Amino acid sequence: MKIYDAYRLAIETGMQHDPRPRSEVDRVLSDAKKEFDSLEGDKKELFDTESLWNPYYDCRFGCLEDEAKEKDAECFLWGIDITPSEILLADRLREKGQRIDAVVAHHPLGRSRNPFPKVMWMQTDIYHDCGVPINVAEGLMKPRMDEVLYNVGGDNFNRSADTAELLDFPLFNVHSAADNMVQEYLEKKIHDAGPERLGDIIDLLLTEPEFRHFAKLNDPPKIVLGDKNSRCGGIIAKMTGGTSGPNGIYEELAKAGVGTIVGMHFPTAAVEACRKCHMNMIISGHMASDSLGINLICDVWQKHGIEVQGISGFFRTSRL
Repeated sequence: MKIYDAYRLAIETGMQHDPRPRSEVDRVLSDAKKEFDSLEGDKKELFDTESLWNPYYDCRFGCLEDEAKEKDAECFLWGIDITPSEILLADRLREKGQRIDAVVAHHPLGRSRNPFPKVMWMQTDIYHDCGVPINVAEGLMKPRMDEVLYNVGGDNFNRSADTAELLDFPLFNVHSAADNMVQEYLEKKIHDAGPERLGDIIDLLLTEPEFRHFAKLNDPPKIVLGDKNSRCGGIIAKMTGGTSGPNGIYEELAKAGVGTIVGMHFPTAAVEACRKCHMNMIISGHMASDSLGINLICDVWQKHGIEVQGISGFFRTSRL
């Protein structure tokens, strides 16, 4: 398998596990096609043509895309965050004789950094599935998307890609496609187990190797609001959709019958919003949750003979 084919397989795998109806994913692609077809002249040269097949603006190739279509994929180096330091580490490992065909990031960088707030729109379907009216979910989401867009505007977004290109490493990132995997995995695990108390959810998470690994590093799943004996009520796992959602959504979730939200991480304002509506909150852990989703992608690659070395917060473990 070529490097670019492995990248495309990761995106397509994420699409198969998208929390939205397939019709909604297809609509995103169709809208991109309509926008592209409406452009004239040299404006088409500036269009992000990958959006014609890839619905995740936070997953993109950073550099050496054409070369990646010709080079075989045997070993990748994947980290949660890839900075020039990790690229230099890859170069040092290569000097020592380790094969590294490409460097993979989880969090958006390069071409995927600035447009990544667009993927937050998928959260509206997650909240709607919990009983929040879709018009309310969409009305709350747009201002939050704008806020995130403004916040990323000052980033030096392409420095890792620039470094990778100079050192001849194909670089790409897989964000929402991997987060979709952990979203579905934990939703099913929680649904099948039917936990009654918050402590049951903590125990359930700690049956997974990623959460056990990071618990040993003093980052276990944590009950932020409520205690181990608090009853769960309705439970939502929120693991995908770019970043944290709007603070106003928690009141709407509580109205819809959600008693407990489980997420990778939450800002202080979200904790206070949940406290006001008496919602329980569990932080599953950022690195552990990201690692779980990434591992499910890596297991797909493993079936094609691709080895992945974890760095920068990613703990690699196989379920095959």
